[in-house]
Amino acid sequence: MAQLQVRQTHSPIGRKPNQRQTLRSLGLKRIGDVVVKEDRPEIRGMISTVTHLVEFEEVN
Repeated sequence: MAQLQVRQTHSPIGRKPNQRQTLRSLGLKRIGDVVVKEDRPEIRGMISTVTHLVEFEEVN
């Protein structure tokens, strides 16, 4: 199964609480953090919630 590499690019300061919690759930704590997650609908939904705060790409 494909995987997604997610990188936090912006700060969650001043954002809605659910967006800050979503970043934490993805495992992102600070700008520049990178995590690799499985490409599942749940993860895609989390990324779509914070798409303005992260960059992501598919990796094999």
